Amino acid sequence: MARVAVVTGGGSGLGLAICRHLAAAGQRVAVLDLDGAGAEDAARRLRATGAAALAAEADVADRASVDAAFARVRAELGPIGVLVTSAAVSGFTPFEEISPALWDRFVAVNLTGTFHCVQSAIPDMVTAGWGRVVTISSAAGQTGTVGQGHYSATKGGVIALTKAVALEYAGRGVTANTIPPFAVDTPLLRDQQSSRKLPGNDVIARMIPAGRVGTPDDVAATCAFLCSDAAAYITGQVIAPNGGAVL
Repeated sequence: MARVAVVTGGGSGLGLAICRHLAAAGQRVAVLDLDGAGAEDAARRLRATGAAALAAEADVADRASVDAAFARVRAELGPIGVLVTSAAVSGFTPFEEISPALWDRFVAVNLTGTFHCVQSAIPDMVTAGWGRVVTISSAAGQTGTVGQGHYSATKGGVIALTKAVALEYAGRGVTANTIPPFAVDTPLLRDQQSSRKLPGNDVIARMIPAGRVGTPDDVAATCAFLCSDAAAYITGQVIAPNGGAVL
């Protein structure tokens, strides 16, 4: 059954790969991104494959922006059945140099932004008696990362929030799971490598039992499964397509 899937941060990288996989599964996809032009380009490419897709500019840290974008999705595609929260900010800053403003920005986008989107979408799922929420967290939220106290804290919060939502809505046909990627070959990873905050893929690959860096499709395939009817009995789980990097 075709449902409406909203993907935040869907204009590029991991979010775009998730949009493609959900569209291939027959979902009507709403591509939400702070970069409105990027979202529109992504939606245009999805439509070129025959998918039903729309783009909306949205700042997940701004509740009014989220609510307005979701209202447009409902008006043009229908009630929201699937939500994937991929929008995030990342970066490396030594702990003593994290300013209150930078801390607040990471919390606002990564954690509060996830809260805004889930709370705005979930009434549709409760009404339908069916829903899928997949948050994109991070291995940094499982283990912590040097130089990422702000990022690790917010992604750990996303994991805990997802578990709480799963418990509260399990009896109403809604599942909530989180995917914590380790190292995925995206523009974000390459930016960190170019600024020498992270080593090259050859070095990272030696840290991963599978022997390679992940691809956006590795994560997107897992996400598409968790959004399907086949995953109805999976909720509150941390499911990590990471090549064995974090067990």
